[in-house]
Amino acid sequence: MAKSDKKEEYKGFEQGPIRPPSEAYSLLIRVSRNCPWNKCAFCPVYKRERFSLRPVAHVKKDIDAVARHVHSLREMADSSGQISKSDIDAYMAEIFGSDRQAFHAALNWFAAGMSSIFLQDANSLIIKPADMVDILAHIKAHFPWVARITSYARSHTIARISEGELKEIAAAGLNRIHIGMESASDEVLTLVAKGTTKEQHVKAGKKVVNAGMELSEYVMPGLGGRALSRSHATETADALNQINPHFIRLRTLAIPGSVPLYEEFRTGRFEKLTDYEVAEEILLFLETLDGITSYIKSDHILNLFEEVEGKLPEDRERMTRVIRTFLEMPPGDRMRYQVGRRLGYFRRLEDAADPKARAEIEKISKSYAITPENVDQFIDTMMTRYI
Repeated sequence: MAKSDKKEEYKGFEQGPIRPPSEAYSLLIRVSRNCPWNKCAFCPVYKRERFSLRPVAHVKKDIDAVARHVHSLREMADSSGQISKSDIDAYMAEIFGSDRQAFHAALNWFAAGMSSIFLQDANSLIIKPADMVDILAHIKAHFPWVARITSYARSHTIARISEGELKEIAAAGLNRIHIGMESASDEVLTLVAKGTTKEQHVKAGKKVVNAGMELSEYVMPGLGGRALSRSHATETADALNQINPHFIRLRTLAIPGSVPLYEEFRTGRFEKLTDYEVAEEILLFLETLDGITSYIKSDHILNLFEEVEGKLPEDRERMTRVIRTFLEMPPGDRMRYQVGRRLGYFRRLEDAADPKARAEIEKISKSYAITPENVDQFIDTMMTRYI
């Protein structure tokens, strides 16, 4: 386990580079820097960055800074909660350096309603449980109204925390954990250097649920490539059947040139699935999920089907019907939907029937010489832009 530098000088408020899409309106509090594993072959984040734990005292100073600015913002606000630009400008004229970062974090959070907090970076649960409880207590003392406090965590890390310690963390206020399962096929996990196993995924997921916290498990369609697609779908579904997480979030694989998996893809050793094949894999995955009450979420632009989301088991038929409809479409219609979805014209399959949008996509497809035969090459390029 990494250790923080006790002699490290506090250099001001910090925020890390990423957070889950579902935490878009959360206050970001940085507990650790970067990722302690940092070997996943599909991940472009934190590469060549050193992992470190921030001293608890520094995390508390960040919380104090935001609390101070929130207090000031509340005093500036009128009875409807609005603040004039002139008041904000006058206030900002008196603050400098990293304190401005703390103010911007506070201002954005204030505007979003101040209901949730996300602890950064990639695996905040790696700190000592007692330190996490201490930080959570400090958050609660300053922001007692907050409804949700969340964090990323690795299955490998959660599996090593005792059930008692995890329940103490939950009691202190951490009420949702995001785990990047990606896959529960041991072959796939080894292929992409995930640093965990199906057994650890299941153990960690059950512990989070038993501790009384909400659990979001992230699954990456396409991660097994063509060779391991079926194993990826069925083994991942089997693990989730054992866990019954609150949320299952889909994040389709993209392979930008900056990730280790790119070399395998470039040389042909990793055969990336087409959109059609990914759709078949997701369909198999959904059909294999059984006996759980999880909510499927498709809240990322990398996903081909935004509307493939809903509660299990009651929404399964509706979700799978969307995929079957796509698979049964004529190649030209499928191509236009793929292009329109990735360019942001379509949010739902039915949007492709809009005559005006269809004409625009046909114009774009003709301009870039996109055909049913080469559309996936175009899609690969588009998807890497969202990483």
